[in-house]
Amino acid sequence: MKPQKLMITGASGLLGSRVADLAMRQGYTVYSCFKEHESLFGNRVRLDITSKGMVDKVFENLKPDIVVHAAALTSVEECEANKELALKVNYEGTFNITMAASKVDAFLVYCSTDYVFDGEKGLYREEDEPNPINYYGYTKLRGEEVVKEYEREWMIARTSVIYGNRPATGRVNFALWIIEKLSKGEEIKVLTDQWVSPTLSTSLGEMILEATQRKLSGVYHLAGASRISRFEFAQTLASIFALNKELIKPTTLIEMNWLARRPRDSSLNVSKSTRILANKPIEIKEALGRLKMERDEYTKGKKKVLVH
Repeated sequence: MKPQKLMITGASGLLGSRVADLAMRQGYTVYSCFKEHESLFGNRVRLDITSKGMVDKVFENLKPDIVVHAAALTSVEECEANKELALKVNYEGTFNITMAASKVDAFLVYCSTDYVFDGEKGLYREEDEPNPINYYGYTKLRGEEVVKEYEREWMIARTSVIYGNRPATGRVNFALWIIEKLSKGEEIKVLTDQWVSPTLSTSLGEMILEATQRKLSGVYHLAGASRISRFEFAQTLASIFALNKELIKPTTLIEMNWLARRPRDSSLNVSKSTRILANKPIEIKEALGRLKMERDEYTKGKKKVLVH
């Protein structure tokens, strides 16, 4: 079988870069699309997903077999403050990608979020009714609707609090933020009253690639297998990385006084993915153990480069 052509939007981001890295190791021909920050992996392709003309041209030239659409405006606060931009990127951009993917008969994986739910009950199943309470969740849900309406072969992959071993596009993910602050002996405030399903980027990338190989269609919750509060996540991470847990101070959603509301419990039920996938969602301690191994390898690699 000839190597499949895989296009990744947002390929310099946390998820996109991990998918690109894993896909290259599996023999895919990888096209890593970016707007500003070049991806570290794959054939780099400059792409502004909000430009329909640019999107159409890139798809006509490359004719990908598979598209992983990971590009999005993911800052919850920025989406709330700049709704026009959020809609343009997360909805219109997704419309452009979906239409172009459909024209070339590409299988499309749309990376969505637990924030399409209101957080009133938690452990949401794929068939539960979305009801976003902030603009980020609303725009991502609009993207889901576009994919369902216009794409022939698609998967919607909802996930939650993605973290990994390296910063991406200049942004530090939740786990790295905790590690960096605690390593410097700085106190951090972490929510005790928000429950999520934190997801290791490597695990998510493996699940997505398996889904593309098997062309699994429909909505899937691809997330970590543990429902956990952010505070408990921070405590568990500190234990595994031998960092000072006393520096982790409890806070609440009300105390944070954010512009955008956050769901209280947006944890995802991953029983469908666990049943169907060979690369199954993993529990928090196993995931953080893998993160530590990846982090150690990444740090060692950086030291070698500095020595040379």
